[in-house]
Amino acid sequence: MIRDTSHQDAVIAPAPAHTFKRRAVWAFVAIAVVGASAMMLSAWRGSETSVSAARLRIADVTRGTIVRDASVNGRVVAAVSPTLYSTAQSTVTLKTHAGDTVKKGDVLAVLESPDLADALKREQSSYAQLEAEVARQQILAKKQKLLAQREADTAEIDRLSAQRTLERYESVANVGIIAKIDYQKAKDALNSAQIRASHAAKAASLEGDDVALALKTKVNELDRQRLSLANAQRRFAELTVRAPVDGFVGTLNVQNRSVVTANTPLMTLVDLSKLEVELEVPETYVADIGLGMNAEIQLGDARATGKLSALSPEVVKNQVLARVRFDGEQPKGLRQNQRVSARLLIEEKPNVVMLPRGPFVESEGGRFAYVMQDGIAVRTPIRLGATSISAVEVLSGVKPGDKVVIAGTDTFANAARVSINK
Repeated sequence: MIRDTSHQDAVIAPAPAHTFKRRAVWAFVAIAVVGASAMMLSAWRGSETSVSAARLRIADVTRGTIVRDASVNGRVVAAVSPTLYSTAQSTVTLKTHAGDTVKKGDVLAVLESPDLADALKREQSSYAQLEAEVARQQILAKKQKLLAQREADTAEIDRLSAQRTLERYESVANVGIIAKIDYQKAKDALNSAQIRASHAAKAASLEGDDVALALKTKVNELDRQRLSLANAQRRFAELTVRAPVDGFVGTLNVQNRSVVTANTPLMTLVDLSKLEVELEVPETYVADIGLGMNAEIQLGDARATGKLSALSPEVVKNQVLARVRFDGEQPKGLRQNQRVSARLLIEEKPNVVMLPRGPFVESEGGRFAYVMQDGIAVRTPIRLGATSISAVEVLSGVKPGDKVVIAGTDTFANAARVSINK
């Protein structure tokens, strides 16, 4: 007899309702995971390469104020640093040493010049001679004036005498006591005396003008000689070299008792009470900087402010020298030729779209940036504006809130899309 399989069957109870619900949830989760995986796989397949996020620096696009500036190096220099020169060919006797502290007016060196000494003596002699000539001319002028005045007075007396004689003749002419011819002679004598008196007076006046002009000529010669003497005295006085400012002797350019020619540098003084900063500005910034521009100077742990006071007109080794004068009181502890760094504040632009500055500015030439989109860095055209040491202005291509890869893009090889792995 053939047995059936009834003894192998077992009755299974129906599953509860919550069991079906749990299975449905797990099925939905599985479907979502599969979908997300498919999307990620699709995105990964759409990117050209994959880079770890740990190797990148990503920054947010923000809106704010950007200060356009330039970071430059420089050194502390003396605002007043005069160089003293010899005024003539002479022998130098130094009265100080390099590094000595001096006060204004102190004797630093003495120059011995026989030529200038002889020239001074000649000018002094000529001046004394002209003084004597002026005094002699004054006496001569007085004598000539007296002589001319005497002649004028004599002519006036003769005129008065002739006039009185004529008056006597007129009083008796009517009664016929004197001859008519004598009367006419008296009249002629009066006319002649009047003419001589008039000429004598004019001659006295002209003689006075003549002697005054001669005296004035001598006085002018004396004044001219006085100027020559003053110039000779000044040149001789310059043989004693004195300090024009308070400070110290920076360098000596000649040896003691050496013979130098005119205009030879002798020494340089440094006035440490008035220091400035000489900056080496790259040629690319020259068009943007100008006198009066604000600057921040970093002096070790301290910081000072100043204004651009001078700008060199020439470019040397792709750099232009600029001078910055400190605002207010000069910082303490500065030293000649001390190296410093400075920041020139070129322009301040408020309310602009900006990014922290990074290597992407140089690597992409400021024309492209990688913008993050769902874990993918997308190469996006941008346009940059003003730049500063720490930030750049973005004119187009991104908006506030976007995330941009600002460092590490050198491994992207200009790919259009790069997958970023966390």
